[in-house]
Amino acid sequence: MGMLSVKIRAGAALEVKVYQGSPGILDVVSRACGRIESWQKWSFPFNPPSQDDDLAGWRVIRKKRRVTRFLLAGGRPEAVALGPATGPACAVELTEICSGDQAWWSLGFEAAGPAGLLRSALQSSAVQIFAEALPGDAELGVSDCQSFAQWLARHREPRVTAAPKR
Repeated sequence: MGMLSVKIRAGAALEVKVYQGSPGILDVVSRACGRIESWQKWSFPFNPPSQDDDLAGWRVIRKKRRVTRFLLAGGRPEAVALGPATGPACAVELTEICSGDQAWWSLGFEAAGPAGLLRSALQSSAVQIFAEALPGDAELGVSDCQSFAQWLARHREPRVTAAPKR
């Protein structure tokens, strides 16, 4: 697929991610089902552009993130304070995304640690998060699943162009 995602995070880091494929589906029976994606990420210190700089091609997205990290301890997920993980862990992020005058919500899971334990960290954290039914008995399926890069491509803001005067 060859997706690439580039963003400025918190005005202080240039973050570049490249999609490396999908190792399968994560399924929490009767609650949620989604595609697992593998991304490699690099982060670089960044000085944000000034208000006077031409930012053609860039979109301003405002996000309010709520993050909980689960550490996989003895096979069970345990919520821990944010900071460097000392073992297999999964960060669960509920985010309000605002672009222009529209708002959306996203729910993401990001596992870290030894490759052989990533799926266990994802699965056990998802089971913990979806232990109770979602409001309104909503179910999240694969059709609801997309990367942030895919979401951005589908929700492009219309560009206003001026016709040349004749």
